[in-house]
Amino acid sequence: MTRPLVAVLSGAGISTDSGIPDYRGPNGLWRQDPEAEKLVTYEYYMGDPEIRRRAWLMRRESGALRAEPNGAHRAVAELERSGVPVRVITQNVDGLHQLAGMPARKVLELHGTARTVVCTACHERTPMEDALARVDAGEDDPACLTCGGILKPATVLFGERLDPVVLGRAAAIAKACQVFIAVGSSLQVHPAAGLAGVAADHGARLVVVNAEATPYDEFADEVVREPIGTALPDLLRALGSEDG
Repeated sequence: MTRPLVAVLSGAGISTDSGIPDYRGPNGLWRQDPEAEKLVTYEYYMGDPEIRRRAWLMRRESGALRAEPNGAHRAVAELERSGVPVRVITQNVDGLHQLAGMPARKVLELHGTARTVVCTACHERTPMEDALARVDAGEDDPACLTCGGILKPATVLFGERLDPVVLGRAAAIAKACQVFIAVGSSLQVHPAAGLAGVAADHGARLVVVNAEATPYDEFADEVVREPIGTALPDLLRALGSEDG
């Protein structure tokens, strides 16, 4: 029997147990400090050296690179290791799915990765750790060592478009999967949110795991409100056993 393809769309809520705050939730970063949004907005970031300096300090202080995967990330990787075909489509930039053991080729990062920096002029990519080491050493706005261009995280900032190739692959997975689990996502940010609707329209069983209501709850076969750290592992274990 062919095992069903399981697609997992993960949002910020899956990483809050790892100490990474979400942005739009009740206690989200943007609600606490609306000015912080400028630090990740392309136009402000490219046009204002002071914004860049503040952004580098924010990255240095956030500790995001030191975050560890939690039980929810590990449960997704365990399901994949059990032989169930799993693909992760993530709105997160923290790389925790891969650290938990998901093969990188099976993870689509819709919004890029915060573990790498890219030069906006020559497009060379280097580790974020190297750039932060330069900030620690006293550079407040480190430039590209190859061409002197402005460095930015290899994430999709506000005002930038998503990579159409990555988005196309995500849409293909949404159409092909038999089970689509949206976890820790408000399902309000498009085009990522629309993938849940694409999956449902193509006959997938849609499961929403999120603390707050989402616009796709009414289309879901199952809605889970329990904490993600326990709810997702339980859900995936049940899925693996019903398949096995």
